[in-house]
Amino acid sequence: MSDYQQFLSRGWIRFQQDPAILTWAQQALPMGQAAARNPEHQHWMDCEGTWFIGVDALENFPDGSLPDGTPLKGNAVEFIKEHLGALPALHRAQLSITYPGYPKPRAGEGEAAFGYRLRRDAAHVDGVKMFGDSRNRRVEEPHAWVLGIPLNLSSPQAAPLVIWEGSHEVMRRGFSAAYKGIEPEEWHLVDVTEAYKAARAEVFETCKRVTVFAKPGESYLMHRLCLHGVALWAPEAPEQAEGRAIAYFRPDLVGGVPAWLSLP
Repeated sequence: MSDYQQFLSRGWIRFQQDPAILTWAQQALPMGQAAARNPEHQHWMDCEGTWFIGVDALENFPDGSLPDGTPLKGNAVEFIKEHLGALPALHRAQLSITYPGYPKPRAGEGEAAFGYRLRRDAAHVDGVKMFGDSRNRRVEEPHAWVLGIPLNLSSPQAAPLVIWEGSHEVMRRGFSAAYKGIEPEEWHLVDVTEAYKAARAEVFETCKRVTVFAKPGESYLMHRLCLHGVALWAPEAPEQAEGRAIAYFRPDLVGGVPAWLSLP
């Protein structure tokens, strides 16, 4: 099975260490640490100080390069270009940094929601957003893919990414059912709450839960429809004051929700 076939089957792929990715991570790490300490960014510090959400917190350029000129290149980028199309203009990367003790409840998070975070790693599909007082869901941010680049060395038990392998096809079927009979140009307005919950429950029953660990220089690419989350910082994981830091790119997908649902 080729790497691309493996990606389409499992919904994710890990790339071996690449010198260019390692250099990028080494240069991005101090920028990430500074961003997490910046008083203007403290609205991103949540879960009682155990998670810096860091949306768009890394000051990279649209080609992924850093202010010092370090380019974003390497095996992961070449895989994307070969199989998923030209690298689009990139947003500022999310800096997801977890700290010992994660998770604590998020601000305003009720007992049920925190219980879900503990039991199910806060499993979700990126771009599916809550709206209104009812906190129902619709697809508001259809992403092309999710690229994770670890910035520092941490323990495999230090709040790793969790993916349910093959979940992207289960979620695809669930969303397709929610949009049945509705014109595609209206899909971004559709309440997908019940279909989302049903598909998620099927994933928990039928898909394998795996934790994803990578060292600086390595990276991983996740399918846009994969159900995923973050595991707890296990008691056996070493204390690490600077936390576990990962930069994530999730560019918008040209074609919106219809393309998000129909593309491989």
